[in-house]
Amino acid sequence: MAEAIKADLALSDTSIGLLTGAAFAICYTLLSLPLARASDRGSPRFVIVLCTLLWSAMTALGGFATSFLFLACTRFGVAFGEAGATPAAHAIIARKINPAFRGLAIAFFALGIPLGTMVGFAGGGAVSDMLGWRTGLIGAGALGAAIGLLVLAIISPTPPTSSRATGSEPFFQASLRLLSSKDFRWLFIGAVIGSFAGAPFYAFAASFLIRAHGYSASEAGLAFGLLQGLMGILGTLIGGRWFDRAVRSGTGRVLGPPAVLFLVASTTTAAALFASIGWLSILLLVPSMLSFAFLLPWGFGAAHLVAGNGKEAMASSLVLIGSGLFGPAIGPLLVGAISDAATNAQMPNGLAIGLLIVPVASAATGIVLLIANRRIAGSLRRS
Repeated sequence: MAEAIKADLALSDTSIGLLTGAAFAICYTLLSLPLARASDRGSPRFVIVLCTLLWSAMTALGGFATSFLFLACTRFGVAFGEAGATPAAHAIIARKINPAFRGLAIAFFALGIPLGTMVGFAGGGAVSDMLGWRTGLIGAGALGAAIGLLVLAIISPTPPTSSRATGSEPFFQASLRLLSSKDFRWLFIGAVIGSFAGAPFYAFAASFLIRAHGYSASEAGLAFGLLQGLMGILGTLIGGRWFDRAVRSGTGRVLGPPAVLFLVASTTTAAALFASIGWLSILLLVPSMLSFAFLLPWGFGAAHLVAGNGKEAMASSLVLIGSGLFGPAIGPLLVGAISDAATNAQMPNGLAIGLLIVPVASAATGIVLLIANRRIAGSLRRS
């Protein structure tokens, strides 16, 4: 719905980049670690309920925005809610699922991302065309609140971890200690660089298809959303099963396959940005859609292995901070600024020029993941 919001509120691409990036990332980063610590030490079920209700309410409030500042404030609220949801869910998985099958469990949970993206792009585009973007945000918020209340009935109480496992060290010091591990640090760097590929990709892909190939919001949302959903389902499930096999193999190589996929995606995405045929451009975007989903169980699973028992939520939180701070805060803003500058200079396909950040970041992510793969494999074999 970005194009409709941009037109209604008279925003620039730079403003859209701020809304989809910095307004979300700043609040997300400030709150992720304390909420993760609360999940490791207390009730992750309670954290999930509160987070879901909060981000749903703030999503609905976004439908009443009349200015950039109002909409940005609602994005802060959405970020507050999302900051604790994934770490809390991973804490539940870690306490209830055998480590040998944890990758698949994370993959099943991560299906929410591609399914949500599919419904969001396809349904959001259709609602935006028929009823307006405000109705879309209000409806999404109401539905989210209803689902949040169901969590109380669906998720049973979670068994606690021992105080020895979680430790009494303050969460900030515990986080720094984990980041001081070279194995985890390379994984964290991969998450940071990967976010410079993922955040602009999702922020501007639909707008790119609308501008470069003349699709309507409904058509772009349907094509991109359905493919993203399908690739997300395949990527997370295959990735989860593959990760579990890698763990059981004992080799410790828990990041190699996603690294290779990111290198492939960097090439195809660059080609997609300058393809002259709409359907070909969409097809060339598929490897990127697959790579982002495929990495999820590998990245979080590897983080849990490095962090150890009782620190899974914190490890997930740090990975989410890496992927949710710099890339989302700077990536869309940078793409928007480059797009505006290229368009003002009368350059054709200005948004495509800005989106070149995506394939560059994808290639760098693949290289960093290969380094992390080698380091983690060596450490796990020694242990």
